[in-house]
Amino acid sequence: MSHCAQWLSREAYMPDTQLPPSRLEANLARSRGYAWRIAPNLFSSFRYAGMGVSYAFQTQRNFRIHVVLGAIAVGLAFGLGLSATDRAIVTLTVAAVLVMELLNTALESVVDLTVEQRYHELARIAKDCSAGAVLIAAIAAVLVAATLLLPPLWLRLSLLW
Repeated sequence: MSHCAQWLSREAYMPDTQLPPSRLEANLARSRGYAWRIAPNLFSSFRYAGMGVSYAFQTQRNFRIHVVLGAIAVGLAFGLGLSATDRAIVTLTVAAVLVMELLNTALESVVDLTVEQRYHELARIAKDCSAGAVLIAAIAAVLVAATLLLPPLWLRLSLLW
């Protein structure tokens, strides 16, 4: 079983609750697998973080869209010769959208795990609010990009005509 499949499996989170309390804790610690393992070193921490980003990129269409649009925005910020401050603003805004997408993916996974793929009104609210946070971040990113990138872009394009 792959690491991601093991990480997503319900069994990894469900210890045998029939055990006495002392053995239950030991069983819980043993059954947690990769999702709950403390990284033994800094390299492992970065590897686990990279696995999360990779998972989002492979499974979340909107994350991939935001990565591409963000790369275009950051590329334009550098290519158009924006100031260091403006480049930092564009880069941080793009990063904020990607962070929100990762948090949205994490929250959706936890909600799905908790409700076991059944409908629950509170699960819908949690997912909708999380998606709304991504939407607000994305709208803010578009406004920042339009404010900082469009004037120098129009200037460059007008010189071509």
